Amino acid sequence: MKSTVEQLSPTRVKINVEVPFDELKPNFDRAYRKIAQQVRIPGFRPGKAPARVLESRIGRAPVLDEVVNEAIPAKYLEAVRSGEVRTLGQPEFEVTKLEDREVLEFSAEVDVRPEITLPDLGDVTVSVDDVELDDAEVDEQLDQLRARFGTLVGVDRPAENGDFVSIDLSATVDGEEVPEASTTGLSYEIGSGQLVEGIDEAIIGANEGETKTFTTKLVAGEYTGKDAEVTVKVNTIKQRELPEADDEFAQLASEFDTLDELKADLRERLTRMKRVQQGVQARDKVLEVLLERVEVPIPEKVLESEIANRKHDAIHPFDHDEEAFKRSLEAQGGNPEEWENEVREEAEKSVRTQLLLDALADERELSVNDSELTERIIYQAQRFGMNPDEYVRRAQEAGQLGAIYADVRRGKALATVVREVTVTDSSGETLDLSELFGTEEADQAAGSAEADETATEGSTEDSASKAGDESASTTDR
Repeated sequence: MKSTVEQLSPTRVKINVEVPFDELKPNFDRAYRKIAQQVRIPGFRPGKAPARVLESRIGRAPVLDEVVNEAIPAKYLEAVRSGEVRTLGQPEFEVTKLEDREVLEFSAEVDVRPEITLPDLGDVTVSVDDVELDDAEVDEQLDQLRARFGTLVGVDRPAENGDFVSIDLSATVDGEEVPEASTTGLSYEIGSGQLVEGIDEAIIGANEGETKTFTTKLVAGEYTGKDAEVTVKVNTIKQRELPEADDEFAQLASEFDTLDELKADLRERLTRMKRVQQGVQARDKVLEVLLERVEVPIPEKVLESEIANRKHDAIHPFDHDEEAFKRSLEAQGGNPEEWENEVREEAEKSVRTQLLLDALADERELSVNDSELTERIIYQAQRFGMNPDEYVRRAQEAGQLGAIYADVRRGKALATVVREVTVTDSSGETLDLSELFGTEEADQAAGSAEADETATEGSTEDSASKAGDESASTTDR
């Protein structure tokens, strides 16, 4: 087999492949066996008819079709490996020459990873917010904890913001009932913003048993974007009574004996959270600097796929009814054309980010060990409220394990860059973010441990790395 690679653009190549027929003998043997199982020829059992008999009965063309359809993907992958082409997405095949018993020639156009020149980051400095914490924030956390132990008590007064009410709802559009907008005995916290716009204003000031009406624009369902007249009846009104903030409450709600100890712990937790926020802010700012400094050509087909995926996710809750989605968007003050532009901009940034971080990971020869991959899987499973084993099973079925590996690797690549730049807070103090982003020594130790484990198992290539190379994520082939 002969193959050549023609560079069409920085992000796309054309692979030309020439395969002599003598290399296709195994493909012909499989084709004859497969067709023989499907064709009934008198005098022969299924699958036992000789090749010459099959061809005399059905002709040569079906056999050639079967051979070509099987051979092209396999020979394409062989050409990709031999030419060390870093492909992205699915190729577009074209048979350019087919001379029976002589040669098969085809071409494959496919997106590839662009060559990316990475800059020196030694002069990069980013600034993040100071860690500032006042007593009001600690008191707010304490009140949230008290609310978990609060009790709802009925009140004999009009409804106020923050009350819990039981309500009946119904709605009409142009005099027609809206079935999906009708419900009874619905529990609702006034001011939570979990129901339609305008309901809080209607309920506040109402007494038990009182009925109010208001007009609002529906944002879902058959009448998305249309004005509806909503009727709400207040059945009951309750307020939440909080336990006293004292030592007794501290013993009830925590492992601490005194309220002061509990508040000190809350302060420490808030401080840690703000330090994590500093780290996230530093990471995001470093990434913005990278994207500004590095030219990353975008493969058009990859970009189109990313845009299509984002649109699919947005329209999916509307049963893929694009018109219903647009009506909902307009009902919330959005503009479909502006939304299209935003989707494209976000998709472009996402693809550029992934390609850039992949290049960084390659330059630093980063890999992901089993513990890091497991940690990400457990985290993702918790986010979606799933058992980790179930999450892995679904990810395998969707071909997404490689994408998970790639995301972890990209995160490691960005962490190495954050460690290389100078991060200061608003007061000008240089920050040590090693607690959040690790140290180079820790990475090297993890890499050595992984290498030792791989050698012990007698493997020459990490299985997770294979998965990453063949992942189905946006920028992986």
